[in-house]
Amino acid sequence: MASANVSIQRRKKNDKIFYLINLFLLSLVALIVLYPLYFIIIASISDPDAVLAGKVVLYPVDITLSGFQKIIERSDVWRGYLNTIIYTLITVVLSLVVTIPAGWALSRKTLPGKKLLMIYFIIPMFFGGGLIPFYNVMSGLHLVNTIWAIILPAILSVWNLFMTKTFFESSVPNGLIEAATIDGAGQFKIFFSIVLPLAKAIMAVMALYYAVGQWNSYFNAMIFLQDEKLYPLQLVLKEILLASENTTGGSGETILEQYRLANQLKYASVIVSSLPVLCLYPFVQKYFAQGAMIGSLKE
Repeated sequence: MASANVSIQRRKKNDKIFYLINLFLLSLVALIVLYPLYFIIIASISDPDAVLAGKVVLYPVDITLSGFQKIIERSDVWRGYLNTIIYTLITVVLSLVVTIPAGWALSRKTLPGKKLLMIYFIIPMFFGGGLIPFYNVMSGLHLVNTIWAIILPAILSVWNLFMTKTFFESSVPNGLIEAATIDGAGQFKIFFSIVLPLAKAIMAVMALYYAVGQWNSYFNAMIFLQDEKLYPLQLVLKEILLASENTTGGSGETILEQYRLANQLKYASVIVSSLPVLCLYPFVQKYFAQGAMIGSLKE
């Protein structure tokens, strides 16, 4: 009896040590992840000279909003905002229209040619044709310098498709589908009346994934768009930063002043471009954990 109590106490002591080590490691990881985000916030509202001098470490120094003011005063930033919102909304709608039905179809064992379709989707997931063939295809379809050059390549992610497929396999009971079939429901009736109401979690997750991906995207716009009126926000901010860094003081400003301005705009632009996504997340948070976990693990 005494030896059992000693064993239990030793186990409790070992558990406490284990939990303390885990707490330390997780706290360290959290600090490594969160501090850069915190630094961007305090640097964006601090005096540029203090940031360049390394005085901004734990709190803002000589608080100023001049960086935000310079960005907000520019009409091209607001136009980029509007373009990005339009691109993101259209991409999310089209992505859900494509991904959800395709994921449901691939989750059915009775789908004809399912193995071939899976191979068809997996190959481009690991192998790409390259930038030049990609550009030639877009040019051949007359999509260069149009909004569709930004939207169409983004409406389907194979990874998201497989996550949706796994979600349906794990979350939609086969008995429910069989019962609906016996009652005379067709495939469209089953999909719209039974499957979609059960797919709110994965739809919210897919909407967030596609929205964040399109909101942060700038490479396709940089390659396919020549008209500045079509530029998304990320590309507009990139052009502003490059213009600030490359200016050599010809407008009466010294190189140091231009560098201060570029440094100030750099942090402010990160906040301006990230704020809408951060505001969107709370509305889908309750679905996110459920959809992401069920969609990535199959029991």
